[in-house]
Amino acid sequence: MPKDKLTPLQFEVTQNSGTEAPFSGEYDKHFEEGTYLCVVCESTLFSSETKYNSGSGWPSFYQPLVHESVIEKEDTSHGRVRTEVTCSNCHAHLGHVFEDGPNPTGLRYCINSASLEFKKKN
Repeated sequence: MPKDKLTPLQFEVTQNSGTEAPFSGEYDKHFEEGTYLCVVCESTLFSSETKYNSGSGWPSFYQPLVHESVIEKEDTSHGRVRTEVTCSNCHAHLGHVFEDGPNPTGLRYCINSASLEFKKKN
């Protein structure tokens, strides 16, 4: 994705595995009905039906819309072991997944707003 198609923050997050400041993203407290797409390639990633307020400061989902739409891999950066989440289509960094989410999955996909685009339900 060319740099000129993304904002500097979107580029830093998706291409350099960066992160936005907690509670600063446009989708943290966003609860309209619709779907969340990859900001880079527009692949469908998450549904508003699985979004919840985790209080973490980032948009949180308990599962992707389709599990194959994301790739999960070990991330040992910053002296910790976490599970990174990327778009399976373009490999853009989205965020991380943690095992402290609600039922039914017990997972919290902690995703940067800067890596998402929202498509409102018709």
